[in-house]
Amino acid sequence: MIEHAGLLSMVEPLYLENNIDNICFMSQSSHAQAAVLSPARTPLHHRRIELQGYRRPDGLWDIEGELLDVKQYDYTSADGAARRAGEPLHLMKVRLTVNASMTLTDIEASMVATPFPECQGGGATLGDLIGTSLASGWRQTIDRVAGRTAGCTHIRELLAAMATAAFQTVAHDLTVQRQERGEPLYPSDTPPPMFGQCKAWDFDGPVVQRIAPQFAGYRATVRKPSENA
Repeated sequence: MIEHAGLLSMVEPLYLENNIDNICFMSQSSHAQAAVLSPARTPLHHRRIELQGYRRPDGLWDIEGELLDVKQYDYTSADGAARRAGEPLHLMKVRLTVNASMTLTDIEASMVATPFPECQGGGATLGDLIGTSLASGWRQTIDRVAGRTAGCTHIRELLAAMATAAFQTVAHDLTVQRQERGEPLYPSDTPPPMFGQCKAWDFDGPVVQRIAPQFAGYRATVRKPSENA
């Protein structure tokens, strides 16, 4: 189901109504370092992306995302409209429902704030994503279904980020459930997708050796083409 307006209660608004400057996103140490390097900086633009994952009672998972853009100064838009500092320029909300294999079973989207009224059509094709996989080729699928003028740049950016949040939600939840049942954490003969993809999960590193020694030194088998092919 696709919605171009509404869903206002899907995710709580992530901005302060009158004073976005009061929100702190950096650690105190980062702030201190930035102040030393750039003591006279002027805040201009703020973007926040919020992603949350939920287990549903029907065995599926919901991934909810919100993208917010604001300017931190008053200005006049290209359409001649007066814009106030802290007023949302973009506010997009998306809910993805996925199953254990990371297949999309439903999607809802809301474009709460947009720079132009015509932006509201940017979610018209998102229903075509249902049935596709977030685990493989997700970015290419997004571009095929809602790329360029068929969709909205900011919804595409949000959708891309939501795939990793979905993995963090679903994969870890399934691992914890196996752990609670006393089952092996990694029962397959094939390593989980995150193995071999970063420094910590190096097949030749200490983490894999310690947590999943059956995959230590793992090398994917490359099938040779058949002579009769």
